[in-house]
Amino acid sequence: MKCPYCQAHDSRVVDSRVSDEQSWVRRRRECVSCQKRFTTYERVELTPLIVVKKDRVREEFNRDKVRRGVVRACEKRPITLDQMEQLVDDVERVIRAEFEREVPSCEVGERVMNALKALDGVAYVRFASVYREFRDVESFAKEVLALLHTSGEGKHAVPGEQESEDEHL
Repeated sequence: MKCPYCQAHDSRVVDSRVSDEQSWVRRRRECVSCQKRFTTYERVELTPLIVVKKDRVREEFNRDKVRRGVVRACEKRPITLDQMEQLVDDVERVIRAEFEREVPSCEVGERVMNALKALDGVAYVRFASVYREFRDVESFAKEVLALLHTSGEGKHAVPGEQESEDEHL
């Protein structure tokens, strides 16, 4: 590593520390020539992941865009920023593990929806309402009923009223 003070090319590592998230390493170095110390940071550089949109336009995967969608869906919900950040991390990790260079945008959206569904039903419905582009109230209501059915909340929604399983289908 080149010394920022004297431009010498030799330095030695004095101390190394891994970040809490283990996503980068902080190294304290000392120049062999001038003995001055400096700090470097090291992190893995991931190969770019390209998202292929519905109209076949390609753009680089943007985790900030995913984060903004998640934050928007989770507004005024009892979900911490750490939980949202973890969700975005998990979605990105799963996508990078499954897709090497290109991923269809629908796969990104589905992964986010599934993660939100497990985290918070309201946030899921908010995200789905934008992502799935519901054309009418019936399709939106159908999605909410499906969510209620899978979470078990839809049974006996009105006190004293019982529903048959066929009513949800």
